[in-house]
Amino acid sequence: MSAARACLALALAGCAADARADTLYHADSWAALASDRTARHVGDLLTILVYETASASNSASSGSHKQARIDGNVDAGHVNKSVGAGINGTSDSNGTTGRSGQMIAQISGKVTAIESNGDLDIAGQQVIHINRERTLIKIVGRVRPADISATNTVLSSKLADAAIDYDGSGFVSRSARQGIVTRLFSWLGLL
Repeated sequence: MSAARACLALALAGCAADARADTLYHADSWAALASDRTARHVGDLLTILVYETASASNSASSGSHKQARIDGNVDAGHVNKSVGAGINGTSDSNGTTGRSGQMIAQISGKVTAIESNGDLDIAGQQVIHINRERTLIKIVGRVRPADISATNTVLSSKLADAAIDYDGSGFVSRSARQGIVTRLFSWLGLL
């Protein structure tokens, strides 16, 4: 019986050599029990919080003042005449332009690729239809995993190479567009 036990012990020892602990656990596929569920892999979803405010203004002014005068006298005997001519010119120009915008939205996006440094390429879009008016919000960018919060959200201000598009079509959008005559006069520089 001791020979059978010895053979069984040798067989078990041979099998145990092939079993390694690193094959049972892969850090890439198992999150820790106490960690939050955040986007880490291609196809994972996350929420992008868009809070963008932008404003810009520019102004310019110029002015010029020119004056020219020519005077002459004729004195011949009993004739004494004076002749004079003058030209004055003034020009003042001012121009101001300004633009401001604000966008607040929440868009679900997904991880489309993982860069070699660990950054996540993300993309998301949202289409909204209200009363035959179509609005499209599209966002693309790159985020560091450290910038994704415990609630699986990321602020748009944390995105690198961010491209945020906001576009609409429908009756309201067509009504806000300039008419053909206004666009023609503007193109000709008359407006």
